[in-house]
Amino acid sequence: MTTTAIADIRRTPLRGMRAMIAGAMRKSLDEAAQLSHQGECDVTALLEHKAALDEAGIRVSLEDLLAHGLIRALRRHPLLNGRLEGNEILHYGAVHLSFAMALSETQLVAPALFDAERLSLTELAAARKALVARARAGRLSVSEMTGGTFTLTNLGRSRVRFFTPVINLPQLAILGIGETRRVPVVGADGEIRVRSLMGLSLTFDHRAVDGGPAAAFFDTLCRLLEGEPDEPAQT
Repeated sequence: MTTTAIADIRRTPLRGMRAMIAGAMRKSLDEAAQLSHQGECDVTALLEHKAALDEAGIRVSLEDLLAHGLIRALRRHPLLNGRLEGNEILHYGAVHLSFAMALSETQLVAPALFDAERLSLTELAAARKALVARARAGRLSVSEMTGGTFTLTNLGRSRVRFFTPVINLPQLAILGIGETRRVPVVGADGEIRVRSLMGLSLTFDHRAVDGGPAAAFFDTLCRLLEGEPDEPAQT
């Protein structure tokens, strides 16, 4: 290697926030039996709903709509809403939804929005916006940083359609949002229509959740995002 090439190397010590993130990711992969389900969800109706809300002056993001559907799915499938602490699996009635967010190229946090199931769509949007503002200002509490029961991570603005999100221990699962593409789809009537398909990636801890219940949750989530009516939550 030439002297010039060595001089062009930028060295970043693995310390501070980056070291904490690296340690958490390594710990997650070392301890959890991680498995991912991946698939596509038709979000054409969801995008049309967002456009209608925009037209009515109701400002919510696509991530807010996704989170709102995710919360309803978790209420119907509580086996994925929880934490594994020691030798106990804790399933929560409340949904403390963590949102993974990059504060910089090297800083990633996933603070929790507590009791998210109690919030309407507009309340959820406002609460998430406030959570992001506190994160950027460095004003997150310890409980917000550590108290989540499920995490949502969003790469939807990239070209990444599917990926393998790493579980935010001691949580049981994490949902990754990928790219949305408009593609021709053959309907049940045999007609070809252009639909918007979103890539989704669900990673779950196989120590606490089996593949079947995870797939059932995935199916429910897609049906809710696709516009099917909600059903009562499981107890």
